[in-house]
Amino acid sequence: DPRHDHVVLHLSGGARITYNDARRFGFMVLVPRGELDAHPLMKGLGPEPLSDAFTADVLAQRARGKKVNLKALLMDQRVVAGLGNIYVCEALYRAGLSPERAASTLATKSGAPLERTHALVGAIKAVLDDAIRAGGSTLRDYRHADGSSGAFQESFAVYDREDAPC
Repeated sequence: DPRHDHVVLHLSGGARITYNDARRFGFMVLVPRGELDAHPLMKGLGPEPLSDAFTADVLAQRARGKKVNLKALLMDQRVVAGLGNIYVCEALYRAGLSPERAASTLATKSGAPLERTHALVGAIKAVLDDAIRAGGSTLRDYRHADGSSGAFQESFAVYDREDAPC
C-alpha cells in the first residue's frame, strides 16, 4: 500500500528502493560509516546471532542472574541483535526449551554455559540459516526486492500454530 511508503530511494541505475512500514515499527537514521559503532542506537546492540561473536559463553554471561524469561531475554536487542518473535519461538522449540523458563537457567552461578545454552545457540543459528535459505518469513506484507514472498512460514513448527500440534 503506497500510503505506507515513508522513504523512496531512486538509484542512479534506475532501481527504486521503497521503505514501506504500515505498522510504523521501524525508522531510518543516516550515520557516517566511521561513526556507526559509536551511534547511540548501535553501540548497545548485542552480537549478531550468525557471527562468531555469538557463542554459548556470551549468551550465558548475558543470562546470568536474569529474572526475565528466555523469550524476553532473546528478544532483548542488547543481548543478541536482530532476533524477533518468530525466530525466538522457533529456536526455543528446536532447543526443547520453554519460552517461560527463567533466563538465568542458561548459566551456572559463575556464568558458565550449560548444555542447554549450547543447544539454544545452535538452534538460533540453525533457524536463521533455514529462514535465510527459505527467503525469510512472509506473514502479510513482507516481500523481496523482486516482489516475491519468503517461504519460511511454511515450515513453522510453533509460531502462529496455537491449538495445532507442534
